[in-house]
Amino acid sequence: MSYNVTEVQDWIAHDPSEEDRTELSALLESAESGAASATQELSDRFDGTLQFGTAGLRGAMAGGPNRMNRAVVRRAAAGLVSYLLDNAGPDALLLIGNDARYHSREFAEDTAAIAAAAGIRALIMPRELPTPLLAFAVQHLNADAGVMVTASHNPAQDNGYKVYLGGRCADEFGKGVQLVPPADAQIAERIAAAPPASEIALATTYGTIGEEVIDAYITETAKLVPAAYSRDIKIVYTAMHGVGTPIMRRIFAAAGFENVTEVAEQCSPDPDFPTVPFPNPEEQGALDLAKKLAASIKADIVIASDPDADRCSAAVPDQGAWRQLSGDEIGSLLGEFIAPGAVLESGTPTFASSIVSSRMLEQIAGAHGLAYQSTLTGFKWIARTPHIAYGYEEAIGFCVNPSAVRDKDGLSAGILLAVLASKLRDRGSNLIGELDRLYTKHGVYLSGPVTVRVDDLSIIPATMAKVRATPPTELAGSPVSRVWDLSEGSPELPPTDGIAWFTKAHDRVIIRPSGTEPKVKCYLEVYLPVEGDVQATKSAAADRLERFKEDVSAALAL
Repeated sequence: MSYNVTEVQDWIAHDPSEEDRTELSALLESAESGAASATQELSDRFDGTLQFGTAGLRGAMAGGPNRMNRAVVRRAAAGLVSYLLDNAGPDALLLIGNDARYHSREFAEDTAAIAAAAGIRALIMPRELPTPLLAFAVQHLNADAGVMVTASHNPAQDNGYKVYLGGRCADEFGKGVQLVPPADAQIAERIAAAPPASEIALATTYGTIGEEVIDAYITETAKLVPAAYSRDIKIVYTAMHGVGTPIMRRIFAAAGFENVTEVAEQCSPDPDFPTVPFPNPEEQGALDLAKKLAASIKADIVIASDPDADRCSAAVPDQGAWRQLSGDEIGSLLGEFIAPGAVLESGTPTFASSIVSSRMLEQIAGAHGLAYQSTLTGFKWIARTPHIAYGYEEAIGFCVNPSAVRDKDGLSAGILLAVLASKLRDRGSNLIGELDRLYTKHGVYLSGPVTVRVDDLSIIPATMAKVRATPPTELAGSPVSRVWDLSEGSPELPPTDGIAWFTKAHDRVIIRPSGTEPKVKCYLEVYLPVEGDVQATKSAAADRLERFKEDVSAALAL
């Protein structure tokens, strides 16, 4: 592993960040003095550039072209602005938002300044705000594009740069949705052609998105709550050290939920995320503080946002303990709640979920006379489903109001969970009881992950090659009846790197490399029809899922 001294020195000379210039200079001096660790670190930072794709940019914050920093962001902004000038014209409208991570506001302000200097209209959010507000604003203001500076629920050292297209840069069903090919490659080409960061012009003034847009989002979200339903439940809310609290507080109030207790240690923005190892509500232990508080005040539900509030998780009391609901469980509950009122001005209302999410949503949609569409993973695909009325993915992402936000939105999903919990309580039931009712009607669909995290990235393609070449003949005691190589595509789905195995017992696993982390992810689901006692069927399904996990883990081993 090595680096080019001239390349490093040239990057330092053009880096607009004094902090990064100083740190890179010290690292170079140490490497030139023979320090092996500095040589390795510098080599990695200059091993190519951070790649722009459908997820935009995401990576650890540090100096160098293979990290997230002001130099990389300025060149990304220049490439995006060039794309907008070519596709929307000189009066293009670009909206920019940011979360509360380190350097997020700097990255957002640099983007606005570069866009304004190029002559297009640039409006920045007035302060750190949730991702769903930026996605809402792109539709609400008919903007041609939006940039959200966030790394969502990634570790504290990371940041990201997410791009939405709209207006003249998107088709009917892609307005306000994250970009997909070929736009990502077209923007990436322009980024590669951008000049060094210090040579990119910056304006000193640009516009600000008005408070009326934020007010409109809150009004639109509160309207999801039917007036007839009770609000008489006790809620615990956590923002996971992110930016969700001020907006969620206003939504709860506008919707009439007054008995809300916040997890004080987690409801103010803190880019260090001090109370959790990873600021992801899905992670083991992330909701411990919230569940402890909920138990102490005898709450009815815990509602959690991730740091940029585009994801939502929940926990409920169950048999004397607090149980966190899975993304698939929440996805099914919200789908059943939304389905009876799913009406569009034109077209058949359609439910959508990713191929790795539970198959129960298709059953729910069919039972209500709605269409269903399975998509590739990610809301860039889910949210552009024609005539979408609701969509979700198992990674606690829920799009419950696509006419306003064509992306996952943890705030609107959270308020609907509160409404559903309150409605069920009025009927003498709860979310667990509602799941049991759905299981009785549609069968028990029980899902769970198997994850292979690696330090050696070569293990990922080796694992994918193995599962393609030598699939198992049996899983959890049932013959494998079908092998589907997702890289071949289908009439419904574009090609993607993944393999699906189906068994005669109607169980399923999908294996794919993660798009954002160094790991291979497996999405397992077992199915059992309920022919007698639903609790016994759930227990049998849980046992089979554990056997399924063991067999899949063995099939992955190199």
